Amino acid sequence: MHYRTDGERSKPCLVLSNSLGTDLSMWDAQAAALAGDFFVVRYDTRGHGQSASGSAPFGIDRLGLDVVALLDHLDIARAAFCGISMGGLTGQWLGIHQPQRLTQLVLANTAARIGGAAPWQLRAEQVRRDGMAAVAGSAAARWFTPQFIERAPDTVARLVGTLRGQDAGGYAACCDMLAQADLHGCVGMIAVPTLIIAGEHDPVTTVDDARWLQQQIACARLASLPASHISNIEAADLFTAQLRTFLV
Repeated sequence: MHYRTDGERSKPCLVLSNSLGTDLSMWDAQAAALAGDFFVVRYDTRGHGQSASGSAPFGIDRLGLDVVALLDHLDIARAAFCGISMGGLTGQWLGIHQPQRLTQLVLANTAARIGGAAPWQLRAEQVRRDGMAAVAGSAAARWFTPQFIERAPDTVARLVGTLRGQDAGGYAACCDMLAQADLHGCVGMIAVPTLIIAGEHDPVTTVDDARWLQQQIACARLASLPASHISNIEAADLFTAQLRTFLV
């Protein structure tokens, strides 16, 4: 697993988990802003960036256990965890199955189930057959509002370029995982203090999805940002402010 740390080891630990098709660089703004107060650990999710996926299929439990293994490797007993989209599913699994490793939990632009099985299976088949270019062309419209695409074309191009450069097999394996991952029946078990962040214009994981999570998790509060699916980039300052207020 490829990871990077920022900040002093003596500070409280904050783990950042990326979305499908991105890598740990998506957290550059948050890492830079928070490294003075936290030991920031960010990593490439299995099958993304410089982290291998392995040859066997895996489920959301494997992604959660990867985080546990990373914390063990760094000799960190407990950490705050912030995951966006797919990373938010990983966070939910941790909150359900490994709450003793968490101090706080931030679930951004995510849902207990992201989409349906058939579309994810089709996307996995598509990238295995045609490569990452098959999905890269339409990614910006899923990730960002038209206004942000116009306002920050270089940022959008960088994120889409990262998607194009992903390993098709690793990306497809995560699509297969998303086709199966459904935590509707157990998110109510989460008892860790939780912040849920939604994008007001997110077509992938909607504000209604976020409200449902808030209703299930007794210790959760909800923040809504003027952004689409990758809200930590589109509304970076507001996202970081929410993190700081919740975690400090």
